[in-house]
Amino acid sequence: MSRVNSQTNNIICNFAGLSKYNMTTQQLHDQILKKKSFLCVGLDPDLTKIPQHLLESEDPIFEFNKAIIDATHDLTVGYKPNTAFFEAYGLKGWLSLQKTINYINENHPDIFTIADAKRGDIGNTSSMYAKAFFEDLNFDSVTVAPYMGKDSVEPFLAFENKHTIMLALTSNEGAFDFQTLTTNGKELYKQVLETSKTWKNSENLMYVVGATKAEYFTEIRKIVPDSFLLVPGIGAQGGSLSEVCKYGMNDKVGLLVNSARAIIYASKGTDFAEKAREEALKVQQEMEEIIGLKFQV
Repeated sequence: MSRVNSQTNNIICNFAGLSKYNMTTQQLHDQILKKKSFLCVGLDPDLTKIPQHLLESEDPIFEFNKAIIDATHDLTVGYKPNTAFFEAYGLKGWLSLQKTINYINENHPDIFTIADAKRGDIGNTSSMYAKAFFEDLNFDSVTVAPYMGKDSVEPFLAFENKHTIMLALTSNEGAFDFQTLTTNGKELYKQVLETSKTWKNSENLMYVVGATKAEYFTEIRKIVPDSFLLVPGIGAQGGSLSEVCKYGMNDKVGLLVNSARAIIYASKGTDFAEKAREEALKVQQEMEEIIGLKFQV
């Protein structure tokens, strides 16, 4: 039923004038080569950090996001709103999220969208989470936590041409509390990766791997050689793009490298969008050089 609903949602979007389509991994790869970029810009709007002049507008969160999108859309293949930065403001924040995703889908349907929600619960609850992000908001993907196992993730995987991005090895300091612990002779994150491959519709899985864990990419690629990896942690968190690409890139690129604070908060002045573009361009140019060397484009 989820697959039927997904197709119906596409039809509804087309009638509504939204030319957004559900993006396959091949289409994502094509966009990467076209734009010579695998940059994903994180949209984490914090009212205490955005330029103060925006606070005078009716919806400062949306106006901030819109300006960032307008300034960077040609340099990035993805946007990743972190839902916490919207939910924190209650109904107004949720409406800002809806306006943001609608704006991207209407104006830049070729851009991959990620709801960074880190959901994960028992099956019927996960089904409702999936419906919210895939059908109501029409995101291409959503991040999930796999701690509760197969029946908490498979409801997300049931949606055709939608992608579930599962936490594998994260960039935070606390990742070492559990994710790298060895049980039965194998690190937990490796067991999570291997087990996830056995789940129904696992071809719809992508994985979160932190840029600050670059030395682990070789081992991760042995387990999931063909999957896309969402890589946070470059920029403000200190991860190295060159190291991530050296060990994590596959023959389809296979990477979405996220940067948020270093781009969106490059300036607190009225020039914040221009400064955001400058920072995004620096990353895109480094990516263009890497893609050119690997793929001769």
